[in-house]
Amino acid sequence: MDLGEYFKDSKGIGVLATADEQGRVDVAIYARPHVIDRETIAFIMPDRLTHHNLQANNHAAYLFIEEAPGHKGLRLFLSKVREEKDSELLNSIRRRRYASERGEEEESRFLVFFNVDRVLPLIGAGEDS
Repeated sequence: MDLGEYFKDSKGIGVLATADEQGRVDVAIYARPHVIDRETIAFIMPDRLTHHNLQANNHAAYLFIEEAPGHKGLRLFLSKVREEKDSELLNSIRRRRYASERGEEEESRFLVFFNVDRVLPLIGAGEDS
């Protein structure tokens, strides 16, 4: 599946799930990922619980529910490969600038890169299972 084409044309809501070193799970609403290439996506995140969990456990899952009739979307199983803090690339691909919209000082952000280990439909096991 071409994730770049899929996320370019799809609207919906995304949820990123991470767990700490003891397996305590966190879930957070996240925008569509930035598709870097066929095997790599990235998310921009502040230094909060999701980011902290990824320092101890590099595995995550992303669930995307399309704004469409029925139950359509994707589940992405991910492994963190690297991150950048306040990088040029991060600033060039950002879709929003929250603090500047409110007239506040902007907090640091991380561009976290993930290998896409597996892609499954929102519902069902998919064709390869």
